[in-house]
Amino acid sequence: MKIFIIAEAGVNHNNKLHNAFKLIDKAKKVGASAVKFQVFKTENYIQKDAPLAKYQKKNSKFNNQFELIKKLELSEKSLEKIINYCKKKKIQFLASPFDLWGVDYLKKKKIPIIKIPSGEINNIPYLEKVGALRRKIILSTGMSTDKEVSNALKILKRSGTKLKNITLLQCNTEYPTKLEDINLNVISTFKKKFKVDVGLSDHSSSTVIPSAAVAMGAKIIEKHITLNRKMPGPDHKASLEPKEFKLMVQNIKDVLKALGSKKKKVTLSEKKNIFIARKSIVAKKNILKGEFFNYKNLTTKRPGNKTSASKWYQLIGKRALKNYFKDDFI
Repeated sequence: MKIFIIAEAGVNHNNKLHNAFKLIDKAKKVGASAVKFQVFKTENYIQKDAPLAKYQKKNSKFNNQFELIKKLELSEKSLEKIINYCKKKKIQFLASPFDLWGVDYLKKKKIPIIKIPSGEINNIPYLEKVGALRRKIILSTGMSTDKEVSNALKILKRSGTKLKNITLLQCNTEYPTKLEDINLNVISTFKKKFKVDVGLSDHSSSTVIPSAAVAMGAKIIEKHITLNRKMPGPDHKASLEPKEFKLMVQNIKDVLKALGSKKKKVTLSEKKNIFIARKSIVAKKNILKGEFFNYKNLTTKRPGNKTSASKWYQLIGKRALKNYFKDDFI
């Protein structure tokens, strides 16, 4: 199984093209499958006086959301260059559209996967437009209830997208997320209830949590990446730096390797240890020919290369065909 790992560049480029290119380079180098940006026109989705989230206030110096996001808005010219640079570096470009214009832009650019951010899970006209594209969809579910997730899936399906083309990501939108709020068990709930592929959009500072999600069946992992957590901007502090992201990817690879087969079997590497670790049936004390074998005169000891301990019931109650000294193999 291969895990689709998304390096969420988001707005961590700080609207500087050279930063965006560096983030693409780093995402490729650390082993991400795709690098994801955000596409929008600020005027289309934020009111001029929309308040800042607490984490945004903490990590920026703006008076409202509009001012903050406007400074991070990528122009079409910049987006074009980013898409072309991803092609050059042979890493998949992804984007979250935050408005209807963004959906149209990704349609025009023939981007095969649309990532729906958590904030749009109850945005009916938006969901209808995305669903009508009939492309692969990754849907983040932060700040939502089970019912809201169900409703979003119904709208996407009704608009033209098949459930087999939708992946649900368990997500918490606090930046960074506390471990006790990640709720990895929801991944299992999503799989069982909605019969769709599942994954995790993780905003914690952990490099281990994503690999735990993979062990639970996640097929997509999304994690923010930054060049430096000390950079100004709303999302840097909840992002991994390249070395940490690389460690996270390695953790995922290790878990995938360790998951192995669903069938319980003896591996080639452990076959040589069977006779050393298992036990054979031996005489617990001297046994005369004709005596009955019982729990008092038999025991089991290593090595296990003679009569296996698994033959115990076959021997109990049988007569000894010869004399045995203590510790003789039976």
